[in-house]
Amino acid sequence: MPKLSSEDKFLDVSDYGRPFARTFVNRIQHTDITPVQVTYLFGISGLIAVYCILTGLYVTAGLFLIIKSILDAADGELARIKNRPSYTGRYLDSIFDIFLNLLVFGAVWYVTDTSLLLAALAFLSVQVQGTLYNYYYVILRHNTEGGEKTSRIAENERPKAFPVESQHTVDFLYDTYNALYIAFDKLIFYLDQDASEAPVFPKWFMSVISIYGLGFQLLLISIMLALGLVNIIIPFFIGYNVFLLIFIAIRKSFLR
Repeated sequence: MPKLSSEDKFLDVSDYGRPFARTFVNRIQHTDITPVQVTYLFGISGLIAVYCILTGLYVTAGLFLIIKSILDAADGELARIKNRPSYTGRYLDSIFDIFLNLLVFGAVWYVTDTSLLLAALAFLSVQVQGTLYNYYYVILRHNTEGGEKTSRIAENERPKAFPVESQHTVDFLYDTYNALYIAFDKLIFYLDQDASEAPVFPKWFMSVISIYGLGFQLLLISIMLALGLVNIIIPFFIGYNVFLLIFIAIRKSFLR
């Protein structure tokens, strides 16, 4: 089952890796490879990208960030094709994302003259931007018929594990996820707490918001690395916050 029905799909610029992910999944769907194992693969790809940044292999680093994005899409695709949704994969995915983002910006800080404070601000900016996109996207999936609902609008209680997973593991990963993301989730909810009561978001709005999706953020980083612009990555993502309040204002003013 796709995340959205064909009628509700929009142009998601952060999801450019989906066609490659589907090709990969078509080749492995009849094997014993599990969605969680693919999640571990995208974690490994991210770590390779971090190592390449630290060693000055910027083009290779960008390539592995893109591979990471493709595998990030592939684990969900495989789960849906095999009809094996899991909260284990859902939380592990997000936990890997935040640690890899931290390591990427830490590596960029290490190889540039940027201050540690600005690097931390850029990392926090990326997290807030991604949380806004995910917040609206999850609301859209919950407010449309047939939308995937493994991700919840408010992660305020431990979910019941699916039959294919351990409740203990789900509880541990949920608690870890909450510790890492609760500040970002609460901030975005505070800024737009009525979003879930709005009519279904139009496709143009979701397409614009998708520039804050992690896949597109990593694509921008990959391009800057390939062009030798590693020094502007941190200031760019701090400045990228300029759209944050604009998007929220559009939602509150015109989509209610």
